[in-house]
Amino acid sequence: MRQDVLAVVQAGGQGSRMDVLTRERAKPALPYAGSHRLIDFALSSMVHSGLRDVWVSLEYQVASIDEYLSGGRPWDLDANRRGFRRIVPQTGSGPASEDGFAFGNGDLLLRMAHDLEGRAARTLVVTSADHIFNADLREAIAEHQSSGAAVTVMTAEVTKKEASHNVVIEAGSDGRITGVAEKPARPSTGVVATEVILYETAPLLEQLFALRAKLAGRSDDADSGIGDFGEHLLPAMVAAGAARAAPLPGYWRDLGRPDAYLQGHRDLLAGEVDVFDHPDRPVLTHWPDRWASRIRPGARVEDSLLAPGADIAGTVRRSVLGPGVVVEAGAVVEDSVLFADTVVRRGATVSTSIVDERAEIESDARVGELPSARLARDEDLVLLGIDTRVGQGVRVAPGARLEPGGTA
Repeated sequence: MRQDVLAVVQAGGQGSRMDVLTRERAKPALPYAGSHRLIDFALSSMVHSGLRDVWVSLEYQVASIDEYLSGGRPWDLDANRRGFRRIVPQTGSGPASEDGFAFGNGDLLLRMAHDLEGRAARTLVVTSADHIFNADLREAIAEHQSSGAAVTVMTAEVTKKEASHNVVIEAGSDGRITGVAEKPARPSTGVVATEVILYETAPLLEQLFALRAKLAGRSDDADSGIGDFGEHLLPAMVAAGAARAAPLPGYWRDLGRPDAYLQGHRDLLAGEVDVFDHPDRPVLTHWPDRWASRIRPGARVEDSLLAPGADIAGTVRRSVLGPGVVVEAGAVVEDSVLFADTVVRRGATVSTSIVDERAEIESDARVGELPSARLARDEDLVLLGIDTRVGQGVRVAPGARLEPGGTA
């Protein structure tokens, strides 16, 4: 175990871009590939990087993820000394600029500053919990520590269209970062920050306190103004001349938007996702206690993933079905992601949709349509919240959103 390195998994964001799917759950608790959760990938990568001192920051809908985390046991992080630590904001615990919910992942680091000072690790590995990746960071940490850099940003190459949703990084041939642009309308490059970032703790804290002083009074009393790391923190560290970039090996995708979430599952079915291809570093998870999935006579399943407990009598094409999903005879599910215990009744059709837990699509209903566009787009996607119901014969048009507990 690396005693000089602390890992912080930031799992507290509200996830408002995921709309009805995060009304009643923390975004890192969203499922991926049927049986996993988004947070599994960050936690597994930290464990496989030899980092056993792992803090997980929680803020929004804590109850929806707390039981799943189980004190770090599924990732073998439950230790008597150090190991897993759950960080939750506390009202009245410090100055106004460090109190309550964070206003971005950079601001969150400021709110944790006194805890970070107390831990006094040389290096801090910070990662978001809504990205898909599987990396052994030991070599990257060693290179970072020997480089003399105050921060190393792990990067990935994406399309320029996708880059406009991320923090774009410009770097020289020596890896030194020369420019940072947060969600630019016209990215100069497709190289983006993966939100897996290696900091030297001392210069990080120095920069956070300097920014707090500089930005004080510009916003709400409870908001330091630091925002996300790409707004002020990283640009300030780049300006100080001690920031470098390094590529994150393997597949990476930010699944924090509905179109990206569906596209991430399409990539999985297309064989473009390598995160499950490493026997030496499996993606650890808190498995559901379900029996095996069942394919009934007359069912047709093509290019799909079925989680334990699924019961299929109808047709499933290019889709990912969660634990306990039922697709009755005559029903069709295609190009969709269905969460646990969803039921699709006889004769119903579900296309290009993300359907939350315990939803029921009644007989002969039609939810969504197959789009003409190759890449997933929000306007083509139907999102059905948890415990929703689509009535018999009802049509739900592409782009529709149904709030948790709602009826169409």
